[in-house]
Amino acid sequence: METSKSFEGAVEAVEKKTAEKGFRVLNTHDVAGALAEKGFAREPLKIVEVCNARYAAEALKKDVSVALMLPCPIAVYMKGVKVFISTMRPSALTEFYPKSGIEEIAQQVEQTVLQIIEEAK
Repeated sequence: METSKSFEGAVEAVEKKTAEKGFRVLNTHDVAGALAEKGFAREPLKIVEVCNARYAAEALKKDVSVALMLPCPIAVYMKGVKVFISTMRPSALTEFYPKSGIEEIAQQVEQTVLQIIEEAK
């Protein structure tokens, strides 16, 4: 989703809306900065890892292997002069783990993550 905010403004908005929705920011990774340290320049890119302990605990109880897909990443990046906020839909996890029984949890998390992005833009 494109946003009219500045890059840093979009990152801050995602972090703020995450807290407002009862989720927690576990980490914000400066991917562009890490790559630049190794000599690979690119446009700004940060990945904000968001999580809700109750949903995570429920999902892990059903199938611990879903841990590989936790927490939910929200990417904020620039393409040219435009800033975008995006995520992988949590419901996509059910395709990777079809027998996990996490469909309802994934739908609930997805609804909140999409609200975070919509309100942050």
